[in-house]
Amino acid sequence: MAEKAKGKKETAPPEKGAPKAAPKAGEKPAAAPPAEAPAGKPEEERPAAKPKGKKKPKIRKKEKGAYTRYKVGDTGFTRLRPYCERCGPGFFMADHGDRFACGHCGFTRYKRE
Repeated sequence: MAEKAKGKKETAPPEKGAPKAAPKAGEKPAAAPPAEAPAGKPEEERPAAKPKGKKKPKIRKKEKGAYTRYKVGDTGFTRLRPYCERCGPGFFMADHGDRFACGHCGFTRYKRE
């Protein structure tokens, strides 16, 4: 179909073993061509990319205030959970139904039934 123009010379593609020109100072070398897949193995199809849309904002947990640890009464306030025996005052133990556990040091005290 397409005829070659008269007078132009055909150039052969460079061979793989042929030396390449070194890049000039201050220039980055050209990127290497992508590697070919090994022969005999069919290429796996990649799943179609999902369309990018608006992301849902993450729901942050609200910090629990002091009202969850103390109960205010007529005579003052009382602690609802015990302090940790190892860590001392200021470190409340978590209530897990059948036991109390310290989140700081891992100490566990089982409830009596």
